[in-house]
Amino acid sequence: MTAPGWIRGRRTLALAGPVCALALLSPSDASPTYARLDGLPPLMLWAWERPEDLRGLDPSIGVAFLSQTITLVGDRVSLQPRRQPLRVSPTARLMAVTRIETPPEGGEPVPTAIEPIATLIARTQTAPRVVAVQIDFDARASERSFYRTLLKAVRQKIGGQTPLSITALASWCVGDRWLSDVPIDEAVPMLFRMGPSDGVYRELASTPSDGAEICRGALGVSLDEPLRVGRAGRRLYVFSPRAWTDHLG
Repeated sequence: MTAPGWIRGRRTLALAGPVCALALLSPSDASPTYARLDGLPPLMLWAWERPEDLRGLDPSIGVAFLSQTITLVGDRVSLQPRRQPLRVSPTARLMAVTRIETPPEGGEPVPTAIEPIATLIARTQTAPRVVAVQIDFDARASERSFYRTLLKAVRQKIGGQTPLSITALASWCVGDRWLSDVPIDEAVPMLFRMGPSDGVYRELASTPSDGAEICRGALGVSLDEPLRVGRAGRRLYVFSPRAWTDHLG
C-alpha cells in the first residue's frame, strides 16, 4: 500500500533530554496482560494533530498518532482525517488513534451509527506500519451502552490479532469500573488535565493495583505534569503539549 501523504521518508535526528528521560521511565520488563499486546513497545508517544517529525525516534519507542476524528451527532457521522504531516522511520511501530466527539448537550448517539463508525475505525489498521488501534472517546454515562456496543463491533471488524486499546478517564478505573466486560486489550487511564479534586486518581501512577484490572497494564501522562510512576510492567503513553519535533535536536 502507498503511504499516505502525512507519512514520509527517513531523516536521522538526535533525541533531546525530555524524550530520553521518558525512555528511562519505560519499563524494560513490561509484561502486558493480554498476548496481543506483546508486540507493542513499552513506551508510546501520542502524536496529535500537528506536524511531527519522529524519524530520529529510538526504535524501542512507538507512536500512537491521531489518525482521524469522528464527530457524532445522533446518527450523523462526520469524519475528519488527519491533516498534518507525520514522519516516522520505516521500522516505526504505530498505533492508529481515532478520536470520537459528541456534542456536550443533546444529540445522543444512536445504534444505527455503530456500523459506520466501527468500519471507519477498522480501516485505520490498514495504514502503513500500524500494529494496533486505539479509540479516544470521553463517553458520558449516558453514552456507555453505545460505546460498549461500538467496541464489540470494532473488535469483530479488526479481528482477533490486532490489539485494541482505549484511553480512559481515571474515574473509569477507580470506583466506577464499567469496562470489565468490553473486548479490549487495555484501557489507558489519562492522569493529566485533571481537576484539583481528582488527586485520588493520581495514585494510579504509583499503585496500579488500586485500579480496575483492565487499567493496570498502561498509563497515560503528560510531559508538563510530572508524576512519580511505578514501573510494575506497565506501558507508558506520553502526551506533549508541544510538538515532539521541538524536543528533537
